[in-house]
Amino acid sequence: MRMLEIEKLTKRFGGLVAVSNLDFHVEEGEIVGLIGPNGAGKTTVFNLVSGALVPDAGVIAFKGRRISGLKPHQICRLGVSRTFQSVKIFPNLTVFENVVTGYLFGASGRGAGSDAAREVGEILEFVGLAPMASVPARDLTLVNQKRLEVARALASKPELLLLDEMMAGLNPTEVGEAMGLVHRIRERGVTVVMIEHVMKAIMSVCQRIVVLHHGEKIAEGRPEEIAQNRQVIEVYLGE
Repeated sequence: MRMLEIEKLTKRFGGLVAVSNLDFHVEEGEIVGLIGPNGAGKTTVFNLVSGALVPDAGVIAFKGRRISGLKPHQICRLGVSRTFQSVKIFPNLTVFENVVTGYLFGASGRGAGSDAAREVGEILEFVGLAPMASVPARDLTLVNQKRLEVARALASKPELLLLDEMMAGLNPTEVGEAMGLVHRIRERGVTVVMIEHVMKAIMSVCQRIVVLHHGEKIAEGRPEEIAQNRQVIEVYLGE
């Protein structure tokens, strides 16, 4: 089953074409990488899929339903959640309270009772933040702020999770732990699309990779195919 389908997607900002006539899809259960140089349009694609931006042209479909043009909360409640390139936590709330916001926002009709406490506690355990549940989010290290964003996104119970540079700024040990977390998220039944510049992670974690350059798709394929693609090497990977 195709979880996400993007057809002829285009977004302009004045005279700049940030995304141009883009086509790609994501199958249920996949981990797909979205890579390319800075300014290639990767985060713009996430903003379009999540409803933060409205396309100028093209179609975005989630599980066969057109979502392009819907509001972010509507898309989230259908089962699409995301993290951000620059972490966007609620700094004055505790770790637990941050994740509760995701739980309450993600699906209508859920109250903040014992079920919320139990499910949020399980998610914090899953991402490794359970001992820090009562800590103000502003006091977390960068790696734990990123884990908190993932936890908040998971609390909304997504079927599709968009991870925007989850591993940026992390040391090699933290990158390895983040790679393991992505695999475990997929094992929970969540399909993942990830933007990443850490090539070790992209090549190890993803089953397919889509490469953007100046808003256009220049390559798509398995990691080993992308690593040998001459155009990708020239514009992004280097020799």
